[in-house]
Amino acid sequence: MRILVVEDETRIASFVARGLREAQYVVDVAADGGKGLEMAEINEYDLVILDVRLPVYDGIAVCRQLRGKKIDVPILMFSAKNTPEDKVRGLNCGADDYLAKPFAFKELLARVQALLRRNKPSQGGVLKVADLELNQLTHKVTRKGKEIELTSKEYILLEYFMLNPGTVISRTMISEHVWHENFDSLTNVIDVFVNYLRTKVDKGFPKPLIHTIRGSGYCLKE
Repeated sequence: MRILVVEDETRIASFVARGLREAQYVVDVAADGGKGLEMAEINEYDLVILDVRLPVYDGIAVCRQLRGKKIDVPILMFSAKNTPEDKVRGLNCGADDYLAKPFAFKELLARVQALLRRNKPSQGGVLKVADLELNQLTHKVTRKGKEIELTSKEYILLEYFMLNPGTVISRTMISEHVWHENFDSLTNVIDVFVNYLRTKVDKGFPKPLIHTIRGSGYCLKE
């Protein structure tokens, strides 16, 4: 899943982005409200983490503009302002959750996971396609009960496929959701990783699940 972090304090932005990437999320970072608003309008994110105090546009203004443009991505707002009035103001502008600074990363991560589950619910956090299962909470992947060991990038790629079963997914879509904003989708890196994933998921099983759609991309289906 892809997350946008809008935070002008480099240390905090780096801390949050690094932790989320270690938790196997794809993360983009914007250092001001104007850039954050532009990126949220252009790209498809599963979650936006938004600081309140930002240059250009503050977090409240960014949130209001996104909601005014009918962009219903979940928004987690954080701020050093921690009065009940501040929280009410943040939630009333359209945010889904509000976290006070300073915060422990494990609390931020728990709130991120809760918002993502709420927005894209699955059965107990387990995605299933045929006999392939992916547990979004434990990151365990099995096929016919046999555990499959994946790298972080392979896991993110498979999760994206399993969130969109039966859908033809182009290389551009993969680059936007599995890599990052500035990734060059014209390289063969995506094909290489899909082949790695196909070897682990399909090899040794009678029915392949990852299919190449010539001229269009890939599709995960029975």
